[in-house]
Amino acid sequence: MKLLARWAILALAFWVATGFLSGITVNGGFWKYLWVALLFGLINTFIGSLLKLLTLPAVLITFGLFSFIINAAMLMLTSRWSSALDVKNFGYALLGSLIISVVSSILNRFFVRARWL
Repeated sequence: MKLLARWAILALAFWVATGFLSGITVNGGFWKYLWVALLFGLINTFIGSLLKLLTLPAVLITFGLFSFIINAAMLMLTSRWSSALDVKNFGYALLGSLIISVVSSILNRFFVRARWL
């Protein structure tokens, strides 16, 4: 149940990011947001985790801020692998990854960890 809640929260975070940033668009409706969230979650879990491990010194030196660079790269990779997501450039990907991280962290803390689901 928590996995489905996190997936829905990530899709909602994508919706918020596309609402704030004109450089990130999801082509389609509700199902496309779920597809993009699923693909981004899988890419970030496998490739992003490996990249964070390989770039651990840079992450430690920047006090974790380099993680946003990695998340932006994973967002660009998701855009490249999915026709449903369009990201104009790396700057929008960086802002989008920041918005997605903040929104999903807040909602996960509020709903998933608070045992509402």
